[in-house]
Amino acid sequence: MSCNVALFHENGDVYGDGDTYIPLYQGNVIDMLGGQNHQTSVGYAIGQLAFVSLGSALFSGMRGGIFMCTLARLNKRLKHLLFHTLLQQEVHFFEENNPGRLSSRLHSDVDRMGRTVALNSNALVRSTVKTVLMFRVMLGLSWELTLLTSIEMPLLAFLQNKYITWSKDLKDQIQECHAQNKDLAFQTISGIHTVRSFRAEKDELRRYNEALDVMCAVKRSTGIYSAVFLLIRRVVSLGIKILMLVQARSLISSGDLTIGSLVSFFLYQKPMSTNLKEIMYCYGETMSTVGVISKVFSYLDRTPKCKKEGELAPERLEGRIVFQNVTFKYPSSPDVEPALKKVFMELKPGKMTALVGPSGGGKTSCVSLLKRLYEPEEGQILLDGQPLHHYNHKYFHQKMALVSQNPVLFSGSLRYNIEYGLKDCTLERVEEAAKKANADLFISELKNKYDTDIGECGGKLSDGQKQSLAIIRALVREPQVIILDEATSKLDVDVQHAVLQEVLTCGRTVLVVAHQLKTVEKADHIIFIEKGAVVEEGTHEQLMAKEGRYYRLKEELFS
Repeated sequence: MSCNVALFHENGDVYGDGDTYIPLYQGNVIDMLGGQNHQTSVGYAIGQLAFVSLGSALFSGMRGGIFMCTLARLNKRLKHLLFHTLLQQEVHFFEENNPGRLSSRLHSDVDRMGRTVALNSNALVRSTVKTVLMFRVMLGLSWELTLLTSIEMPLLAFLQNKYITWSKDLKDQIQECHAQNKDLAFQTISGIHTVRSFRAEKDELRRYNEALDVMCAVKRSTGIYSAVFLLIRRVVSLGIKILMLVQARSLISSGDLTIGSLVSFFLYQKPMSTNLKEIMYCYGETMSTVGVISKVFSYLDRTPKCKKEGELAPERLEGRIVFQNVTFKYPSSPDVEPALKKVFMELKPGKMTALVGPSGGGKTSCVSLLKRLYEPEEGQILLDGQPLHHYNHKYFHQKMALVSQNPVLFSGSLRYNIEYGLKDCTLERVEEAAKKANADLFISELKNKYDTDIGECGGKLSDGQKQSLAIIRALVREPQVIILDEATSKLDVDVQHAVLQEVLTCGRTVLVVAHQLKTVEKADHIIFIEKGAVVEEGTHEQLMAKEGRYYRLKEELFS
């Protein structure tokens, strides 16, 4: 039945509303040909039949076309709204919901939701109108046969309702299995370097096969339920049809029913039954996708758990940053010890500050808070005396640039990745930034220069070239604050020196998270952070003379 109803949905209509009266005219023509109806001519009856059929075909075609166009626009609108809503969420949301499942919600679930709501609404209205009209005509032909037909429908509706109840959970399980399988394949393919390094291909294949076996078992159960339901439904329909044939023979013998009327009645019976089945199917399909619909709408209605952006966008930004008693705990680990504990530190304009300390000490947490990926639990971070969230979002992220050790790049050209998020960025501006980063030489050697495709996630570039590209991407924005998170570790010494000299020009505020002693020694100020707290700070010479934690851990930190 599902396949039949799906065919109804795809074609928009099989019997238009005007087709409701076609079987009645067909019966009249049969009675005239048999000599049982002399009130009208054969030509007139056939003309009526042709006119109704043509009008119904035209109406159904127009309605089907308009409906499919509307459905396409609805799906596009829903996907746009959902994608826009997802992009506004806080980072913690994406840590709780992995990309594979979110992608599945965006594409598979929105498509299913649109088709279920829109197609079923269309089918429900159409089938209800046709059912009422057909029932009225069938009563006029024979109330006895209509009564038997009316007995069949509640029985089928009861069976359908039971089937829907049993299959709803199975459909939700299949949808969840699809999302899990897609996520598993995505993780394996995107992490192929790690998989290959550990020779874990067989393990990943085993995990994927186990996931497929689970989905296959659920589909097998669905198939068994469907087969049993179809068998019982057809037995019930066959029993009712036998009773109707016996009753029809009695009515024809008594003269209460003509052959043409009987043919008309039987021509109505199948569409009538199909319409009722479609109504039940639409109800069941809608109920089975309630979970999907509620999940999509829960995303659409979700309010980001982060502070709203402000409107500050001053023409001149000094770049003075102050951490005022900042305490921070990762939302994903609320029960563990805070990553930062009442941290107070200052980054001065035109100076390079180095943030050093053991792994897990809080360096990454400081960088994440500076980029507003998270919000402090206590205290605040000030930029030129104003909290970070008071600044306009786009302005803030243009004036504060991060260059990480493993930059994230996107498929496309070099220029696309350099200009990412910028508007009206000229090629001259890009070339100037590349020269400042000492990267123009390797770019000029490429066949298509700035239009060279860098492959999936920059796969065609070396690690050093990726870092150079990330530095260009930061410099082209002309930021006032630059954060270098191991950003030059894969560049040669000369290029590192040139990059550090360039970022320190124009009075920029520079924060360096580094594990190279040569880089740290050049810093104007060093902050040693351990276990989420600032332990020591000063110049390299001052900290070495102090012979504290920095002095004792220097060999371990910069080995």
